[in-house]
Amino acid sequence: MVYPNRIIKKGETNITIVTAIREQLIKHGITNVLQNGIFDNVLVSAVKLFQSRNTDHHGNPLIADGIIGPITWEILFSEPIPVDTSTTPFLQKVLDKASSQIGIMEQPMGSNRGTEVEKYLKSVGLNGGYPWCMAFVYWCFDEICTSEGKSNPLVKTGGVLHQWNNTALPKIMINDAVNNPGIIKPGHIFIINHGNGRGHTGIVESVQGGFLKTIEGNTNLRQSREGIGVFRLGTRKINSITKGFINTSL
Repeated sequence: MVYPNRIIKKGETNITIVTAIREQLIKHGITNVLQNGIFDNVLVSAVKLFQSRNTDHHGNPLIADGIIGPITWEILFSEPIPVDTSTTPFLQKVLDKASSQIGIMEQPMGSNRGTEVEKYLKSVGLNGGYPWCMAFVYWCFDEICTSEGKSNPLVKTGGVLHQWNNTALPKIMINDAVNNPGIIKPGHIFIINHGNGRGHTGIVESVQGGFLKTIEGNTNLRQSREGIGVFRLGTRKINSITKGFINTSL
């Protein structure tokens, strides 16, 4: 059964969906579920039991919350949700530019400096030494806009939250993205708020179920903010993106 692009939880009354979930739980050895077509407390407990026994495709334990989002759905139905790599020609060029920078590292490490890093920072009017994840994203867009004679749609800033608060582009709020991952497209920009004015950002390269593949600057393989280089990361959960996404599909 195809994922319905929304969270399935207690109170769900779509008989087709609830029946399919019940049948899959039984196949996984969880038989104490009622055949009433309603996502009730009994079904919530059964889903929690299933989640407590299983991991996602990356080997991480499922969150046992009794709610079926895309990550639990994939494991329950044993059918990976297709990877979405479709995007516009412009955004594909932005992604190609970002991809060409993978492996760029700070010099020296941990300094927020280096020839390439300072090039990203210069694009937003900053000198070396500043956090540069937002500057990297802006630079990628600016390179393609300049080559095509277009105006950069992003705010010229090195501040992640300043970009989010002042962008004229449409926003995808995190709750909407979690409920329907299909609205996130390659080339969109994710925004994370770490509190106290700090944030992190990067460019979505592809979407699969509840996971994102991203290209990010000023990070590392542990997905940290204030990291050491440009990395391609493939295990960010959509629900870890605390603010949301900027829709650059214009």
